[in-house]
Amino acid sequence: DVGCGAGHLSFALAPLLAEVLALDPAPAMLATVATAAASNGHGNITTQQGDAAALPFADASFDLVASRYSAHHWLDLAAGVREMCRVLRPGGYLLLIDVETDADALVDTHLQCWELLRDRSHIRDRSDTEWRQLLADAGISLQQQQGWPLRLEFGSWVSRMRTPPEKVALLRQLQQEAPQEVASALQLEADGSFTSRTGLWWGQRAG
Repeated sequence: DVGCGAGHLSFALAPLLAEVLALDPAPAMLATVATAAASNGHGNITTQQGDAAALPFADASFDLVASRYSAHHWLDLAAGVREMCRVLRPGGYLLLIDVETDADALVDTHLQCWELLRDRSHIRDRSDTEWRQLLADAGISLQQQQGWPLRLEFGSWVSRMRTPPEKVALLRQLQQEAPQEVASALQLEADGSFTSRTGLWWGQRAG
C-alpha cells in the first residue's frame, strides 16, 4: 500500500491477503496504522517508511501493489508508477485509486486551484487519459477502469486538512467567481460543497 496514510486501503485488503505492507514517508502515519492494526487484530499488516519514487524493495517482490488517494501528492508521479511496476512480479497486479480531474482545461484549472488552497501538499490530479498513458509507459496493461462521483461537503473537506481561515476565504472567493461551466461540471453548491470524481485503474504487469 504505497502512500498508505492512515491505512484505509491496507485495512480493506488485509482480510483478503496473506500479508500487507503499508508504506508511507511520514512516521506519524505509520504509527497510526500500526496502532490501529494491533487493536483491530490485523496481524498481517506491517509498516515501512519509504517514498513512492524510490521504493525500498527488490524487483518482483509483490503480487499486488496498490495506492489510494495518495498519488496526487507525489512529486514525481511517473517515477512512482514505474517503481510500482518494478516491484511487481511478472503477472502481478497494480491498483490505483485517486481523484480524477476533468479533461476540460477550464474545469481542471479551477479544481487544481481549489485543491492547492485546501492542502499545500497537493501536486496534481490527473485525467483518465493521463493515467492510461502513465500506466502504459510503465509497462502496465490496463485491465479495468472505473469512475464514480464523490460529493465533498465543504466544511468537513477543509477541516480534515486544517486549512487556515485565510485560505478558506480565498477558496470560497474562487468558487463564487467560477464560470458557469466550472460550477456545472463540479456541481458546485451554495455552501462550497461540490462533486469531484474518483477513478480506479486496475492493471497487470506483463508476464
